[in-house]
Amino acid sequence: MKIGDKVRFLNSVGGGIVRGFQGKDQVLVEDEDGFEIPAFIRECVVVGEDPMQVRSANRPRVTVPVEEPTPRKEEPEEVKVEETPEGERLNIYLAYLPVDPKAFQRTGYEAYFVNDSNYYLLFNYMSRSNNSWTSRYNGLVEPNTKIFMEEFDKAVLNDLERVCVQFIAFKKDKPYALKNAVSVELRLDTVKFYKLHCFMENDYFDEDALLCPVVRNDLPERELLVSATDLQEAMYQKVREDRHVPQSIVKKKRNDTAVLEVDLHIGQLLDNTNGLSNTDMLNYQLDKFREVMEQYASHKGQKIVFIHGKGNGVLRKAIEKELNTRYKQHYFQDASFREYGFGATMVTIR
Repeated sequence: MKIGDKVRFLNSVGGGIVRGFQGKDQVLVEDEDGFEIPAFIRECVVVGEDPMQVRSANRPRVTVPVEEPTPRKEEPEEVKVEETPEGERLNIYLAYLPVDPKAFQRTGYEAYFVNDSNYYLLFNYMSRSNNSWTSRYNGLVEPNTKIFMEEFDKAVLNDLERVCVQFIAFKKDKPYALKNAVSVELRLDTVKFYKLHCFMENDYFDEDALLCPVVRNDLPERELLVSATDLQEAMYQKVREDRHVPQSIVKKKRNDTAVLEVDLHIGQLLDNTNGLSNTDMLNYQLDKFREVMEQYASHKGQKIVFIHGKGNGVLRKAIEKELNTRYKQHYFQDASFREYGFGATMVTIR
């Protein structure tokens, strides 16, 4: 916010032009009658020709010519759209910011719609109550622009567990690539609104914000609601497919040795991990480990190399815990560093 910006008040009717600042927290706003009104900076929002339009402070891509201060109203000048190469792909977000981060446990929140693209978007933002939807904000947002939608308190969070965004994208007075109409339903994790660390540094606001992607690189987000049946289907899809193709997960290292390799990377075990949490994937990897150990339990002297990767060590520690408890009769050690680095453990069946 700078001198000459047009602002409106969030918590009261009115607004005007910024004429100066008082300390770090207050701004002097000249209204239509020429009176200078002191207001808190956090209770003002910069606007363009649309009284709800807000520009990105971190990377402004749309410029609005600043008019000379004048007591009389003038027609706003047309906004010049500055396109970017990456803006040809839609990147759309919902953003939520605490009104007063210093009083985080009591403060309310602001909701913004972020249009990181070269397209105009005609959109509708809704929330679900019982079996019906309620429109919370709708309108036109310009290219490479964020727009303020509403301010709400913690009592409203329960109404925001299920939200939906619908929009169509287009350009004015020029050819453009056709984009499909978008309708995305999201389940917001409202617990994050109570955790300050969930509000993070971002490209669109000077303040930390909770960003919820709607579309990334032209691909709409999918709601991560997975039933127990769908989860089981995803976990065993790879197993069923392996009945028709040569087995590649457990194989001999060389024809003249008895050493077996078992690759426990999740990408080798499952073709599709959509909807699986980190815990789901870890449990599936451990199930594969136990399956191999049981299969070769009676093969004394059998050497098995489990490839778990270095990563953050979660899978490695889980395997070592299994070997120290359930399979403590067997011997294990780090596999050859030359061949596997720190990413594999060799077990000798006893």
